[in-house]
Amino acid sequence: MLRSAGFGLAGLTTAQFTSTAHAVTPAAHSEPGSRAATLPAPALRAPQTGSIPVAFLISDGAVIIDFCGPWEVFESVQVPGRREEPFSLYTVAETTKRVTASGGMKIEPDYTLHNAPVPKVIVIPAQSGAGEPALEWIRQMTHNTDVTMSVCTGAYVLARTGLLRGQSATTHHSSYSDFAMQFPDVHLVRGARFVEARNLATAGGLSSGIDLSLRVVERYFGREIATQTAYYMEYQGQGWMDPNSNQAYLARRASTSAHPVCPVCDMDVDPATAPRSVYRDKTYYFCTPAHKEAFDQKPESFRDGNDA
Repeated sequence: MLRSAGFGLAGLTTAQFTSTAHAVTPAAHSEPGSRAATLPAPALRAPQTGSIPVAFLISDGAVIIDFCGPWEVFESVQVPGRREEPFSLYTVAETTKRVTASGGMKIEPDYTLHNAPVPKVIVIPAQSGAGEPALEWIRQMTHNTDVTMSVCTGAYVLARTGLLRGQSATTHHSSYSDFAMQFPDVHLVRGARFVEARNLATAGGLSSGIDLSLRVVERYFGREIATQTAYYMEYQGQGWMDPNSNQAYLARRASTSAHPVCPVCDMDVDPATAPRSVYRDKTYYFCTPAHKEAFDQKPESFRDGNDA
């Protein structure tokens, strides 16, 4: 098998591969009024035999890297002496009708919400089509999961279930302010690569899902196996060892008259064409009409940190 051969080529020890990284506990970098991220979650017990079922919940708009990155992580895990594959992977949707993912990719789900195997791990990517049946499925399945994890703005889907209420979570950095406003009962953590809370976990944007998945592998099978998985994948990122490694996104970007940014998501905007609103004699520019609408509803929630 190719991946086994890949492992055989590696004359690299865990100590060598991780010499520049170290595990730390999450720091208190959350929205005003929230508490710090929870401490790293404990190890998980892998079954002696059989594979760990991992369900990827998808709907229209599912962002490919959000679920394909974790899929590749779990698919690449090799545990010496174990006969079965460590993880069994499958997609789940409200129906088996083809899902149109980001970029137009068409995916035929393996199972519906009604006939899917009971998962021990759920992966929730960013997506636009998750309705109430999907939310209820997440609620019910999470009673027995080891990890229910979101990637990027999949955190919105997880938050809509109510499971994150009172817990710490993170999401894509451009959605920090909007997420905090929409879900004030969730403690939004800025600058986190991932956040773990009980059997829930949330990753930052896009590639952060790879790191959270490697972290899940580590919790099941130890750091050596996770390290070998990353090595096989030629993945040089070490964020899975440090939940605080998204510090580049900790501080909000400053908006100036010369370089305005959207007060909702901190993205660059073109003042010549961008939607705008005036609040307390200051003009704010937005990347989309939807963000202008969100701002107009509660402008006081977005002003701080974006004044010129």
